[in-house]
Amino acid sequence: MFTDLLLIIILMLVITLISAFFYFIPVGLWISAIAAQVKVGIGDLIGMRLRRVAPARIVNPMIKAYKAGLPLGSDLLEAHYLAGGNVDRVVDALIAAQRADIPLTFERAAAIDLAGRDVLEAVQMSVNPKVINTPMVSAVAQDGIQVMVTARVTVRANIDRLVGGAGEETILARVGEGIVTTVGSAKSHKRVLENPDLISKTVLEKGLDSGTAFEILSIDIADVDVGKNIGAQLQTEQAEADKQIAQAKAEERRAMAVALEQEYKAKIQEMKAKVVEAEAEVPLALAAALREGRMGVMDYFNMENIKADTSMRESISKMDDFRLNEER
Repeated sequence: MFTDLLLIIILMLVITLISAFFYFIPVGLWISAIAAQVKVGIGDLIGMRLRRVAPARIVNPMIKAYKAGLPLGSDLLEAHYLAGGNVDRVVDALIAAQRADIPLTFERAAAIDLAGRDVLEAVQMSVNPKVINTPMVSAVAQDGIQVMVTARVTVRANIDRLVGGAGEETILARVGEGIVTTVGSAKSHKRVLENPDLISKTVLEKGLDSGTAFEILSIDIADVDVGKNIGAQLQTEQAEADKQIAQAKAEERRAMAVALEQEYKAKIQEMKAKVVEAEAEVPLALAAALREGRMGVMDYFNMENIKADTSMRESISKMDDFRLNEER
């Protein structure tokens, strides 16, 4: 019983040792490196495991680079891997650059990769330029007509400016700014429609690719459309605004006139009240004059006759005015 238990323990230890051996020493990968004549020792593979580096991520790119005529040491590749770079992509970019006769060192490619840019795509763009379609750009000519322009920008990656250079968004923004400036400086929208290449020439002369990771090869105008009459629309809106201002001022003047009229009517009512008050004192004054002898009875009757005669004349005058109005 004890012997069987001992054999099981020994067997488990042997299996554990064999598993650890093949884990720290990837024999298959080592044989592949020897077959490709790439110098990678057993100690190097064990060291990669101890440094937590996947040996396949280093050895396979080394084999690929050696076959392409680019002998790269494992230390360079391992350092780039530990820095968080993509070793396989950097090696592919170096091979593509060598085939296209583009001067590119490992240090430069590693810096581009660590900067967050796709170095392989950059090399491919250096060989095969990329076409960027701009969104619809609206601009207004000096005659007030809106012009809508779409352009195609052909760019090529500039390897030397990939680190720290601006991206496609900057190119699109600068091209849009150039289109707006060119259309805005045109006296008539017809000139833009007749010569759309004027936009391309003007925009290219501004050196829009400075400070970017690209080199602009050409700017081609894909489409030019006529939009709204912005000038007339602005004039209409200005006229409507002036109308509202004039109406507001007229309303203000009307309100002032109404206020003055109310004030005038109030004064008239006040004067009428004073007249009524004065008329109410007339009988009292007459009575006092009769009592005190300052006025005789005949004087009073004469005054009443005058009042009656005046009232009659006013009635006759009103009747004549009414008859004249009916005859008209």
